[in-house]
Amino acid sequence: MHSKHQIKFFTGRSSRYLAEKIAQSFGIPLGKSTLTVFSDGEFQPSFDESVRGCTVFIIQSTFPPVDNLFELLLMIDAAHRASAYKVVAVMPYFGWARQDRKDKPRVAIGAKLVANMLVAAGADRVMTMDLHADQIQGFFDVPVDHLYASSIFVPYIKDLGLENIAIAAPDMGGAKRANAYSRFLNASLAVCHKNREKANQVGEMTVIGEIEGKHVVILDDMVDTAGTLTKAAELMMSKGAASVRAVATHAVLSGNAYERIRDSKLTELVVTDTIPLRKDKDTSKIKVLSVADLFADVINKVYNYQSISEKFII
Repeated sequence: MHSKHQIKFFTGRSSRYLAEKIAQSFGIPLGKSTLTVFSDGEFQPSFDESVRGCTVFIIQSTFPPVDNLFELLLMIDAAHRASAYKVVAVMPYFGWARQDRKDKPRVAIGAKLVANMLVAAGADRVMTMDLHADQIQGFFDVPVDHLYASSIFVPYIKDLGLENIAIAAPDMGGAKRANAYSRFLNASLAVCHKNREKANQVGEMTVIGEIEGKHVVILDDMVDTAGTLTKAAELMMSKGAASVRAVATHAVLSGNAYERIRDSKLTELVVTDTIPLRKDKDTSKIKVLSVADLFADVINKVYNYQSISEKFII
């Protein structure tokens, strides 16, 4: 370590499981902080050790409830007011990312609002993974380190040892990502085309591309209700695919998602630990790969002013 500013890691309530792994991989203990909750539900985080002159990394994904986002904002503000040298918001899962544009009249652009709030709270830098839309990086006036789970998923897919792989995008929006994977893995490409009747509900679906006899890997940045995913898997098996598995960075898994995956034609769903799985659900088909080592390595490089471009294998 040749930086003169001491490094400290802290976390909010919901991401402690991941922050502990990142800190362990980095080689320092997680900083001590407490959260006071008032009887009306208001809460106040506080640091139990000095952060004066330190480079502070606050690790917190902002999945629902909204408390997770606000807790992160309060912690950034607290570190800033406690004279931290730099405050970095490490957000493995960046919530509100689906609201990246006005897709109908009179709606908010939630991702831009969250970006504004993070900067207003005092974040000097943001580190995140697989944003729903790459252009969200441009919503910030501070540096954004946008990591890709491809450096975790590609080795996993290779290690499966499958021949005749087809990489599939569940919709047109994911075609660019799927195309990059297919080129890297020397696999064929397929794209699902769907008509949404309304949010979280899929109408008609068709497959563009040759999948008969192939081991299909469906790629996505997140799995929410798993409706699209399980319908795509069923469609591909009916078109003669040898097997269908899915790879998605963020396991949002709301509503009946766990049951849908359990009852689906999917061989497995591979996700990361940016969002914790629910312990009360059947997760027998879900495999979790940790992003802890990747984040620890990138944090180390950012802290020591080293290039992180080698982390972007796709």
